[in-house]
Amino acid sequence: MSKILIVEDEPQIARFVELELIHEGNSVEKAEDGRTGLDMALATDYDLILLDVMLPGLNGLEVLRRIRSHKETPVILLTARDAVMDKVSGLDAGADDYITKPFAIEELLARIRVALKRHGAASFSTRQITVGTVMIDLDRHEVQVGDQPVELTNYEFELLRILMENKNIVLDRDHLINEVWGYDFDGETNAVDVYIRHLRTKIDDRFGIKLIQTVRGVGYAIKEDCL
Repeated sequence: MSKILIVEDEPQIARFVELELIHEGNSVEKAEDGRTGLDMALATDYDLILLDVMLPGLNGLEVLRRIRSHKETPVILLTARDAVMDKVSGLDAGADDYITKPFAIEELLARIRVALKRHGAASFSTRQITVGTVMIDLDRHEVQVGDQPVELTNYEFELLRILMENKNIVLDRDHLINEVWGYDFDGETNAVDVYIRHLRTKIDDRFGIKLIQTVRGVGYAIKEDCL
C-alpha cells in the first residue's frame, strides 16, 4: 500500500481522485491549499504527491521547489495549463511527471504506477479478478479467457475492470462514464454502449459466452450466475 498526498483546491477533483486511489488499495491524505500541502509534505514521508499548480496560498511550483530542498518524494503535477513552457517549468522545478486537466483517470493511475516503481516505492497491490473463465490482471494490464489472451484498448480494459470489480451489481451509464472517462467527460453517454459492443465482440462473441448483461432502462452488469 502506498501513502499518497493530494494537494488540490477543487473538492470535486480531489474527491474523485481520492476514491480511485483508495479503491486501488492506497492510503490518501488531502490538502486544499499550497501552504497546508507543503507543511504536510515536509512533516510526513509520502510515497507520492499529486500537486495542483494553481493553488491558493503558495502556488504548486513554489510548493514543489520547497519540497525539493528537503525531500525527493515523487511529485506529479496536475494543472489546466498545457503550454510547453509550463510543462518545462514544472519539470525543471523537480516534478517527476505532469498531467493536464481534464485527464482520464486510467492515465493518471498509470503515471502514478510508473512514478512509484521508478522510485522503488510500494506500488499498487497486485490483483487479479476472475469471473467464470474471464481473468483480468490489473497489475499487468492483461485479460485472458481461459488460456487465451484478449487484446483491449485502455478504455475497453477500464470498462471491463469496473464491471468485473462490481460483479452482480448493475451500473448505470453515468456511473460508468465517470469511472472510465472522467468526471468532466462532455461526450455522449452512448460511448458506453459503443465500448460495450467492442467488449462483446472481443469476448462474448469470440468465446461464445454471455459475460456482459444488459438491464434495460438501467445499465450493464456482469452476473456470475449467467455464465
